[in-house]
Amino acid sequence: MNKLREQPQEQPKKIKKEKKQSKFARAFASLFSGSFLAEEATLRQLPFIFFLTFIALCYVANGYYSESAVRKINRVTNEIKELKSEYIITKSDLMFISKQSEVARAAARTGLKEAVTPPKKIIDTVTVKAN
Repeated sequence: MNKLREQPQEQPKKIKKEKKQSKFARAFASLFSGSFLAEEATLRQLPFIFFLTFIALCYVANGYYSESAVRKINRVTNEIKELKSEYIITKSDLMFISKQSEVARAAARTGLKEAVTPPKKIIDTVTVKAN
């Protein structure tokens, strides 16, 4: 009897479709591979990228400068407060020492006595008559 031989049919090959990478994945891959640097669009944008980098560096430098200025202002303010308090203390000591009773006490230690009679005015009669 004739029997049909069954020939094994070739199973259709599964065609693997290459998955298209998303824009993000492609950009990420080109960033790490370095291929984005060779593109002409990137080369045209280099001056602008350098400008942005310069602006960012100026921004950081300005931040450091302002922080150092604030620290200097605080240091000078504290120094002014200390000098002001020292001035007030010295002024009060001087006021106390220059009182008449304190001057008399200091003069008594050296042997000087306080004058009891008021001072007298000496007039030169020769120059008075000439006028």
